[in-house]
Amino acid sequence: MPILYVINTCDTCRRARQALDAKGIPYRLHDLREDGLSAALLEHLLERVPVMTLLNKRSTTWRHLDEADKAGIDANQARELMMAHPTLLKRPLLDTGDEIRVGYRDGDYDDLSPM
Repeated sequence: MPILYVINTCDTCRRARQALDAKGIPYRLHDLREDGLSAALLEHLLERVPVMTLLNKRSTTWRHLDEADKAGIDANQARELMMAHPTLLKRPLLDTGDEIRVGYRDGDYDDLSPM
């Protein structure tokens, strides 16, 4: 069963959920703010998605970080920041088992079908 990683208050995550529900695709929901982000989960995501792709530099969390934390960030620093601030992950993240889809725009799930 696919897993949808979200922050419940995120409008994009809400639209992704609506798209999956409309297609009748069952999924398990994991709220990164409430359910957390473990090191094992982060590594699972990073096995399939490059760290800098997962890092959401447009987020409010990113904008509120110290400039020193953001300057010249590398992959290891990005990992550490995401562990400390799970809301720095781009979202939603849909783990279908075969791939992880990062973000959502209308039509992104059109190729999915109920299991």
